[in-house]
Amino acid sequence: MLNTHRGLRVLAVCATMAVVLLSALPVLRADSNTSAGTVLQPEVGRSTQEVDQVTTPPAGESELVPELEDRLVILPEITREGERFFLSSFKLPDKLTFAGQAIPLDNWQVRERIEYEFYQFLEDQGESIILAKRTGRCFAPAEKQLAEAGLPDDLKYMLLVESKCIAAAYSRAKASGPWQFINSTGRRYKLHNERWLDERRNLEMSTEAAIKYLRYLRDFYQGDWFLAMASYNAGEDRVRKLIKEQKINDYWRMHGPRETMRYVARIISAKEIYSQPEKYLGLTKKDLYPPLETETVTVMIKEPQRRLTAIAEEYGTYFLELKMLNPEFTKDYLPKGTYQVKVPRQTCPNRCFKQDKLP
Repeated sequence: MLNTHRGLRVLAVCATMAVVLLSALPVLRADSNTSAGTVLQPEVGRSTQEVDQVTTPPAGESELVPELEDRLVILPEITREGERFFLSSFKLPDKLTFAGQAIPLDNWQVRERIEYEFYQFLEDQGESIILAKRTGRCFAPAEKQLAEAGLPDDLKYMLLVESKCIAAAYSRAKASGPWQFINSTGRRYKLHNERWLDERRNLEMSTEAAIKYLRYLRDFYQGDWFLAMASYNAGEDRVRKLIKEQKINDYWRMHGPRETMRYVARIISAKEIYSQPEKYLGLTKKDLYPPLETETVTVMIKEPQRRLTAIAEEYGTYFLELKMLNPEFTKDYLPKGTYQVKVPRQTCPNRCFKQDKLP
């Protein structure tokens, strides 16, 4: 009989210890959607007391503590949909041309230089998307003027490298506008720069000047657009000197300033990417910024000066928009004189220039 009582006491102690051990076990997370056999993992950082608080039913419901199996949370399996994105999934084509000239991609250093610029554009996807969108707005005037001048349409991609299609762009070398003319070259092609006016910032006027300069450079280098563009960047005197010193007549063999070494390759890469935004950036033509609908009005100022805010109000717009449509106006006023001013076509209620009716 004594042995029987002793055995019952041992069983009672064992049962009590089992309960204590179970209550000290870490709570495991489970997910009913996961297949059997998935490893159960402890929920780290929470005490048994915290778990009991979380699992305590609201007042009025059953006070029964759920079984351990009911509190298990099984980690869901991680699945990846689609392929992981790598820049290397984009490849530079084996053949490229620019302005009718073949690019010697079979030369190892030429291909590497162009590939470097190609992937530099693609690496900053956000910037490249914005650049592509801007082409819808800034390319149209340049395309028209290049076609009328008989120059290659490919030259418009210089705008992306020179200024990112920003009319008010200004460099450390004091080059200004979408085509980045320095003062001396701007004056050479009749782009006036005064205290309140910088015609280098006017897209149409600076494109006309760029066409004249590029035509001169092309003729000087007997139709070689690569040397012409390099000279546009570094200056014809400097490039001429490099060619003479190195006894070459090929841009791709020329060793020059780092910026000039990258310049032509960058323009070629810009053409490849931004002529096909759907391929490289997932954009369609409807995603590009549309050309601005504007009218040109003649503004005559008889007083010593008139603030742009007053002119904007007169033509149904506001100061910021007027400045963005006319980036050549560098101050917040215009002095006495006569000016051609762009204003929004839709919001020009009173004195807009009357467009000729189409036949």
